[in-house]
Amino acid sequence: MVLLEILQAIWFIWPAYTANAFPTVLHGKGALDFGKNFGKNRLLGDSKTIGGTVGGIVFGIFIGLIQMNVHGYLPQNLGLFKFTVSAIVLLSVGTFAGDIVGSFIKRRMNIKPGDPALLLDQLGFLVAALLFVSLVHVTPFKMVIILLIITPIIHLGANIVGYLLKLKKHPW
Repeated sequence: MVLLEILQAIWFIWPAYTANAFPTVLHGKGALDFGKNFGKNRLLGDSKTIGGTVGGIVFGIFIGLIQMNVHGYLPQNLGLFKFTVSAIVLLSVGTFAGDIVGSFIKRRMNIKPGDPALLLDQLGFLVAALLFVSLVHVTPFKMVIILLIITPIIHLGANIVGYLLKLKKHPW
């Protein structure tokens, strides 16, 4: 039963997970903050790019559309979320809203781009994605709790893989 609930949660959040991971692979260009400062520090930093943000949103939407189209071919007793275009877009855009807010907060705390900020790095994108998608879908509380527990573990694992593949400078 627990494994099925974890599967359902991962299925639901997969567009956000893939959108969040995509900029690491893309190495986008063009600073999202256009090099502007807010006080003494950059608004966001060089790691947040226009290319990475647009590419991540597009990739998250692409993955969600695939999920939407294969849903009917999967066993219905799995109880997987049936996506709508609006839910897919909100999950993908919300992911970047959370990531951008997280970067803004990190810069205000004098944390350098790439340096870890416990839980902010792992959960900021998730919380924002869930808030955005709540405009069109009520996510069950139990699923939210499962996602809050498994996301930091998945995030760390993905970062270690990215580091081993030389896509990331640090394994966090």
